Amino acid sequence: MTSDPISDMLTRIRNGIKARHAKVDVPASKLKTEIARILKDEGYILNYKIVDEGNHKAIRVYLKYTAGNQPVIAKLERVSRPGCRVYVGAAEIPKVLGGLGINILTTPKGVMTGKSARKENVGGELLCQVY
Repeated sequence: MTSDPISDMLTRIRNGIKARHAKVDVPASKLKTEIARILKDEGYILNYKIVDEGNHKAIRVYLKYTAGNQPVIAKLERVSRPGCRVYVGAAEIPKVLGGLGINILTTPKGVMTGKSARKENVGGELLCQVY
């Protein structure tokens, strides 16, 4: 059991990209499923699906590469950690690479990107940045 399951998910995706795997499996949770949904909606992964592996569920994440076999995700980093939580208000949500990347937040209205959180005028915990 890892103390930071979100960080574990991001690390598994990073390692899969470095090893040029087509897919990676991550232990499932509602929050991780929402993160995978956002990554798919924003075009950073091909797809994801919940698979039932005996007595536990996993999220199978299908990684995305360009025509030149370069990964779409250049960097995937955790911002808020269990030891140092990072909370931002709606006005303080940072832009990632001048708007080229995304950040993922947990807000009172659910898990969303920084752009949609700014539009909804809600702040929350800044989970990670992707570009």
